[in-house]
Amino acid sequence: MMADQPPPLEATPILNEVPLLPHMVNGDSIQQVILVQVNPGETFTITTEDGHIQCIQGPAHVPMMSPNGSMPPIFVPPGYVSQVVEENGVRKVVVLPHSAEFHPSMHPPPPPPHVPHYMHHHHALLPHPPHPVYPPVPGTGELPPQFIHQHPPPHVFQEQEPRSHGRTNFIQRDERSLKMQEHLKKRLKDRQASSHTNNKLNSPPSSPHKVVNSSNATIQNGNGKGQQGAGGPLKQKQIGKTKGSPDAEVGESDTESKKCDIHLSIGKPVVSDIQARSAVLSWNLPVSSQNGESHSHSPAAFTFEVAISNSGKNGKFKSVYVGEELTITLPDLRPATDYHARVSATSSSIKESISELVSFTTESCEPDCPAAPKLINRTKNSLSLQWKSSNDNGSKITNFLLEWDEGKNGPFKECYYGHLKQHKLTKLSPSTKYSLRLAAKNDIGMSGFSETVTYYTAGIVPPAPPPPVLVEAGVTWLSVKWSPPSGVSSDDSLTYSLDMEEEGSGYGFQPQYNGDELSCTLRNLRRSTSYKFRLFAYNSEGKSSPSEVVEHSTNPDKPGPPSKPTVKGKIHSHSVKVTWEPPKDNGGSDISKYFLEISETSVGSKWDSIYSGPQREHVCDHLKPGTSYRMRVYCVSKGGESQASDVMTVTTSAVPPGPCHVPCLAGKAKPKEITLQWGPPSVDGGSDITEYIIEMANSEQDERRQVYQGPASEYVVNNLLPGRTYCFWIRAANKVGFGPHSDKAEISTAPGPPDQCCKPLVTCKSATCAVVSWESPACNGAEISEYRLDWGQAEGSMHIIYTGPCQSYEVKGLTPATTYYCRVQAVNVAGVGLFGEAAVVTTPASVPAAVSVLHLLEEDQMEIFLPLSTCLAIQWEEPCCHGSEITGYNIEYGEKQLVTVGRNTSHVLENLLPDTLYRIRIQAINSFGVGPFSHSIKAKTKPLPPDPPHLECVVFSYQSLKLKWGEGPSRALITNPTQFNLQMEDRFGRFVTVYNGPCHTYKVQRLSESTTYYFKIQAYNDAGEGRFSEVYAFTTTKSPPASLKAPKANQLEENTYEITWEPLQPMKGDSIVYILQLAAGREFDQVYKGPETSFRLTSLQTNCEYRIRVCAGRQSQDSTGSQELYGPYSPSTVFSSQKQELVPQCADLTTELAETKKTLREERFIAIVLLCGFAVVAILFAVVIQYFVIK
Repeated sequence: MMADQPPPLEATPILNEVPLLPHMVNGDSIQQVILVQVNPGETFTITTEDGHIQCIQGPAHVPMMSPNGSMPPIFVPPGYVSQVVEENGVRKVVVLPHSAEFHPSMHPPPPPPHVPHYMHHHHALLPHPPHPVYPPVPGTGELPPQFIHQHPPPHVFQEQEPRSHGRTNFIQRDERSLKMQEHLKKRLKDRQASSHTNNKLNSPPSSPHKVVNSSNATIQNGNGKGQQGAGGPLKQKQIGKTKGSPDAEVGESDTESKKCDIHLSIGKPVVSDIQARSAVLSWNLPVSSQNGESHSHSPAAFTFEVAISNSGKNGKFKSVYVGEELTITLPDLRPATDYHARVSATSSSIKESISELVSFTTESCEPDCPAAPKLINRTKNSLSLQWKSSNDNGSKITNFLLEWDEGKNGPFKECYYGHLKQHKLTKLSPSTKYSLRLAAKNDIGMSGFSETVTYYTAGIVPPAPPPPVLVEAGVTWLSVKWSPPSGVSSDDSLTYSLDMEEEGSGYGFQPQYNGDELSCTLRNLRRSTSYKFRLFAYNSEGKSSPSEVVEHSTNPDKPGPPSKPTVKGKIHSHSVKVTWEPPKDNGGSDISKYFLEISETSVGSKWDSIYSGPQREHVCDHLKPGTSYRMRVYCVSKGGESQASDVMTVTTSAVPPGPCHVPCLAGKAKPKEITLQWGPPSVDGGSDITEYIIEMANSEQDERRQVYQGPASEYVVNNLLPGRTYCFWIRAANKVGFGPHSDKAEISTAPGPPDQCCKPLVTCKSATCAVVSWESPACNGAEISEYRLDWGQAEGSMHIIYTGPCQSYEVKGLTPATTYYCRVQAVNVAGVGLFGEAAVVTTPASVPAAVSVLHLLEEDQMEIFLPLSTCLAIQWEEPCCHGSEITGYNIEYGEKQLVTVGRNTSHVLENLLPDTLYRIRIQAINSFGVGPFSHSIKAKTKPLPPDPPHLECVVFSYQSLKLKWGEGPSRALITNPTQFNLQMEDRFGRFVTVYNGPCHTYKVQRLSESTTYYFKIQAYNDAGEGRFSEVYAFTTTKSPPASLKAPKANQLEENTYEITWEPLQPMKGDSIVYILQLAAGREFDQVYKGPETSFRLTSLQTNCEYRIRVCAGRQSQDSTGSQELYGPYSPSTVFSSQKQELVPQCADLTTELAETKKTLREERFIAIVLLCGFAVVAILFAVVIQYFVIK
């Protein structure tokens, strides 16, 4: 393994000190190539021409090239050897790690698919030739090797291919390289000791970069072997001691002494299955001898290298395989060739051994594929071909087979078969493509065909093409196209030449285009100019005749803008005459038409065309007086449309304004003044309006008088009479003069409001009705349209109750014995008059008003208790008496039953039917009579209290009694109005309530056994409490005995067991009996019944399993006789009838097992109870936190 520190120059051989590479071969400079393979965790040192030291950090496969022929100084550290390889005129030096302890496979791992084969330089480290290629060196300003991105190593050896039986290596190694390898080994071993000491003193600091090998051991610089490439077939070996320690040096010296004592010999290999291009080579394992004793080894202990030569026994040998296999197939051999092969074996502890040479000759076969035939001459109708012989592969070539496709791109057919090496194809078509291929034949067979070649026969000059056709013409360009000459196939390659002659130039035809396209665009031509064209066609045979001469012209250009328009003559108010001059540049063609456009200044950028034609003057009429116009002109020719000329501005003469619109009333007319409003005339005459004149007359025939003159558009005419109609006229004026009068406007003044009305006259027709009448006031020029009557009980709070044209109104719905106030107001179109003086009237007295508030008293609102099933209590409020005091009330209920009461405002209706609905209403009474009835209310009496239900006991128990009464569900219903009160007699003889609710069943608990209890029940609802039922007596039953523990079984004899169980005390004087049951299978059988607490089982079967259980019973005497009440059975006890010494132990184990199971069940039950308790507490805490904290 190499160290990170570069060795001293005098301690390590330099590659250029060894005369391996000649700098000149036959006087020419040869390119030097050095291939360096660096192990993982190692650094390879190179000294450049400028004296710097460069280090290559492993793992890497770095190709380096020297194009100038000089060899760069490369240090070969201990553990590395160099080999010379010559391939395709390039000599290569391959530097590989190699030592006695470690034998590499001599080939890198297979390349990744994106890395090209052999000598493709690493783009991140090495530039492309011809510059010298070296990796970067730490300390020279570049990144250290451990910080450089490492790409996959390039594939150095192109010959390497994977094989089914193992990997083979085709590194060329001749005898000279083997000798040089041995020479380098000796020199490295001699200098190894001194290099260890110098490395510690003179070498630079080691690189911090470390590599971990596949065995997870840390490889330190200079102290271990590098890791083999991924594709290597050999196994990695590990050195335990470091190289710098004394133990390591002693170990190396021991290894060298062992190598000298052990001798390795390998037998001559055997060749079999010899084919034309392959053979099978096999050999036996080598035998090592030490001190005269022979030793055999396993194949994994050796690395074999196979080398072959086809240039004699002393010729150049090439290594074709390195690996551990004992049989390989030699591929890629030459047919009918003599080969010599040898096998060398190496091991980590034994010197290399080389076998004897074995010679063999490969078989002959069909010839190699010949080279494609070459064309030596061609004409229009023939092709002359010639070819060379290929390798005959041991059998002389007798014939050649030449095939062609007959120029049809179809299948190949034979055109020549013979021993000659040339052939002439005749009677061919001109300018035709022919495809040919060649094969060779010997006595063994026919070779494969050569590559297909294509040759053309000579052609003829193409005919004259048709003349070019104009595609499109421009001002300075022409686009023409043409078609190929007639009679020419589409496969012919033609070139065209286009000539052009300008009209009047005097230079004749000049070439303008040369190419294979069928169209061309000629630019930079003159406008409106005629050009002549002709066309030539070329092929490989020559130039055709010219086509017919055609003439095409460019288009004329757009003309320039005409001159600015000018006014000719006087400017009128509605017309103006305009003239202009033609453009200075007509664009190469005559002007065909002029266009005159006009635009109003106020409109903006909108232009209207008012003239188009060849003339250069035009009268613009239908213009507006006093208006500014813009005018411009442009022209059109064959070349297109010109730009517009400069803009001319002209203003027409002004005239007096037109008639104004009729003045109108602004707002509402008043009785003595009106406000007039008007707008400007539609036609202002081309000048701004300066003032207006308003004239007025009482009628159209009366004399007009001026009431206003000024610039305003609104005026108030006052001092008028109300309700009169007046006529108005208006006219406008500008700087030219006044315009005509407008049409007549008739406007009337508003009438005045009426005068104040007189005091109205009020007459009462009844206590609730009065008639009001009044007189009409002065109308003030306008007819009264309506009257408004104001009415109320107070003078300050009256409201309008009538609006209309009548002069009287009947007021209804009045309250008797009440004072009212009223007044009247008149209204016409002019407005509302003032209210007149108020009149006062008082209505006479009458019967009372109807009772407005009547309701039923609830039970909690009554001062005394009433039987609600036969009584109803009502209450009302006293109504208005209408001027006479109320003396009493009439109450109507039921079937028009009437009862009269005094002045009280409440009353109780008695002697009613239970559970009956009544309709009740009331009326008041005074000295004038009875008032109207109030609204009706509905009230219902409650039903009678319910009778007590029948009470019975449905379930008897020794400590509880379940009682049931009535017909209904056992659970309470919300809709059930009946409640029950259940009472039980206590020990003091008093009845106390034990249940109160709507349910029909109740379970009385915590009672004593065999005891008589007394009960009674009562039902009640909204109607009240019913009576109690008769007293019922129910007696509890006697309690059964408790469950016993599991009985115990004790073996007395071989088939006899004594069964014992715990006794129970007598229960209230009742004796206790026991029942013992025995089961040998599933069913239990009773074997004993009596008062004893033990029983002896006999005649049991041996080796049979039994189960026993026991229960206690209670014997009592009553009037019906003797009765027995039994409790539950105890847990079962299991025992087996065995020998006497084993039975007690088995019974005890069975009892303990039952006790253990019972204890386990109890513990599980306690755990489940605790878990449920914790869950309930957690839920309660969550609810409390949610309610009090979060909300």
